[in-house]
Amino acid sequence: GVLRPQPLAGSGNEPCVRQCPDSTTVIQPPAVVVTFPGPILSSFPQDSVVGSAGAPVLAASGASHGYGG
Repeated sequence: GVLRPQPLAGSGNEPCVRQCPDSTTVIQPPAVVVTFPGPILSSFPQDSVVGSAGAPVLAASGASHGYGG
């Protein structure tokens, strides 16, 4: 069970974050939030604040995209 989420999140989050940085809002689920902090900081070193200030901003910006898209 633990082996499945690891490859899916690592291999699935990398391309997703690169293609659609706004899509990262998918972190809605608590399970993904724990796996995102790692790759997010690595991919977006400048947005390292995502954990404290970026979280709310992404959620609001992605909310419209998720609902509309």
